[in-house]
Amino acid sequence: MRVPLLDLQAQYATIKNEIRLAVDEVFESQKFVLGEQVDGLEKEIAGMCGVPCAIGVASGTDALLLALKAIGVGPGDAVVTVPFTFFATAGVIANLGALPVFVDIEESGFEMDPDRLSAFIERECEYRSAVGKLVHKSSGCTIKALLQVHLYGQCAEMDSILSIAGKYGLSVVEDACQAIGATYKDRPAGAMGDLGCFSFFPSKNLGGAGDGGMVITSNEQLGDRVRLLRTHGMRPKYYHSIVGFNSRLDELQAAVLRVKLPYLEQWSRARRQNADSYAKDFAAADLLSHVKIPAVLPHRSHIFHQYVIRCRMRDELQSHLKAQGIGTEIYYPASLHEQECFRYLGYTAADFPCSAAASRETLALPIYPELTDEQRRHIVSSIANFYRHQKI
Repeated sequence: MRVPLLDLQAQYATIKNEIRLAVDEVFESQKFVLGEQVDGLEKEIAGMCGVPCAIGVASGTDALLLALKAIGVGPGDAVVTVPFTFFATAGVIANLGALPVFVDIEESGFEMDPDRLSAFIERECEYRSAVGKLVHKSSGCTIKALLQVHLYGQCAEMDSILSIAGKYGLSVVEDACQAIGATYKDRPAGAMGDLGCFSFFPSKNLGGAGDGGMVITSNEQLGDRVRLLRTHGMRPKYYHSIVGFNSRLDELQAAVLRVKLPYLEQWSRARRQNADSYAKDFAAADLLSHVKIPAVLPHRSHIFHQYVIRCRMRDELQSHLKAQGIGTEIYYPASLHEQECFRYLGYTAADFPCSAAASRETLALPIYPELTDEQRRHIVSSIANFYRHQKI
């Protein structure tokens, strides 16, 4: 039985006519850049997240870049984030000429550990109250912001993160690129910090037909700055008050996303139901001594953008599942502090043990809404067969 990691064709089959009608309307209008579709999507996402400002941009990476640029991150600054995440999280910091500084993730989840964040500040930083700056002692850079990642579809422990940021006057940017629709204490992912960032890459829970992203914020001044930055800093036309970027969400992408948005909660609910069924199946197969299933942590809803287990003999298990026709993925096989391009930061492999363990142990299984009971049982049965024949 073939089970892909993600089956976008199954999703498309259910909304094909709606998608084609929406795309045809854009072609009939011949308005492809920053038109009615982008404006409509921005209003709908803002309403869903309970914020006044939503700005469509060209990708999730650009959303992160423009959000940090809007709060003034640049050379001489540092931004604190986690080493276990997609590359763009730290890549945008470096591309702005700032210093990525890492704090390890939680042992029980995949988000920044607030206790480790506090320990990092106390040990490696100096707060200069006279000027209201937190300075990274070894580099001399000013810590400008926390870039908090909501990985795999579950929010971080935001009350603690926001409290620490407030104590030291740090901005908080939420990398919610994998978490649209997730909540923490009934507050939407992306709407708790100064700015939040979404990705509409096709594989996301709300995915387009190509790249796309969005920045949301309750701060209208910051929202206006992001809006200015996405169009070369131009306002009015051909007059540039700042140097910006060309980062506009396409009308065609917005049209596709507006068709999909009303289905988002339904699809996320199906993902949660699949996760619940996985948990029961793993327990029934007596696999919980070999496989650690993802936990839904306190006060957090989980949209299961990915269903990521921790397991023994991860690489061998992945090879076995591939032979059974089952798609999997390793997100991420090397933490950012181990990447060649970040060697200049001076970290060692042992500096972030929780991230290193996650890189060695995690494996993503299919979790898409259209996954059938038969497919899910085949996956669990194949995992059980693998461990039944191992001497561990």
